[in-house]
Amino acid sequence: MVELEKPAFNAAAFLTHAGLGRRVVQVVARETFFSQGDPADSVFYLQDGRAKITVVSQAGKEATVALLSAGDFVGEEALAAAHGLRLATTKAITACTALKISREEMIRVMHEEHEFSNLFLKFLLARSMRTQADLVDQLFNSSEKRLARILLLMAEFGRPGEPQTLIPKISQETLAKMIGTTRSRVSFFMNRFRKLGFIEYDGRIRVHRSLLNVVLHDQLPGDVTEEACISGSSQE
Repeated sequence: MVELEKPAFNAAAFLTHAGLGRRVVQVVARETFFSQGDPADSVFYLQDGRAKITVVSQAGKEATVALLSAGDFVGEEALAAAHGLRLATTKAITACTALKISREEMIRVMHEEHEFSNLFLKFLLARSMRTQADLVDQLFNSSEKRLARILLLMAEFGRPGEPQTLIPKISQETLAKMIGTTRSRVSFFMNRFRKLGFIEYDGRIRVHRSLLNVVLHDQLPGDVTEEACISGSSQE
């Protein structure tokens, strides 16, 4: 009897196509993948588009805790417990295409395919490092520098390949929630960035590489204190 050799596993193909325990889903802009408190029964792999993760406190206050782009997983809390609940809401910023993988299939492929488990582990480590960087950003950096960092992340500066300098349409109110400040202060900073040539915006925001100097080297021409920024914004 001749044993048939098992085909080599291809992680890219697995994450591209539907199959047993997984299906491709389309999510329109502002539609949710899942909501906080829903049963955690699957993991999503974002193939295309941009999304965000938000949490809502018991008092009803919403905070954006992460931005997602193609190549990211979301909903990995489904792997922690068989009957767990979603810890956050994931919503599309732009039209998205994603692979929805059932909890059972995700666990199976992680156990059986080292290529996939290595890929997923690298993603989790990268997310952990990003979360730590976000915490440091909130603790030690000014609102203006936090805004610059968020704009650069949305433009995907630092990822392999060329940055997408024209970022998805996003409101100043959403940006304010992401950096923990007010919409009026975001408006002041955005106007300042535009005057300095760091960004352009007319409905959509275009980010220039020069904005990196604000984050990496604290180089902001005519730098002012945050108190002065607050004072300036209140006069708009």
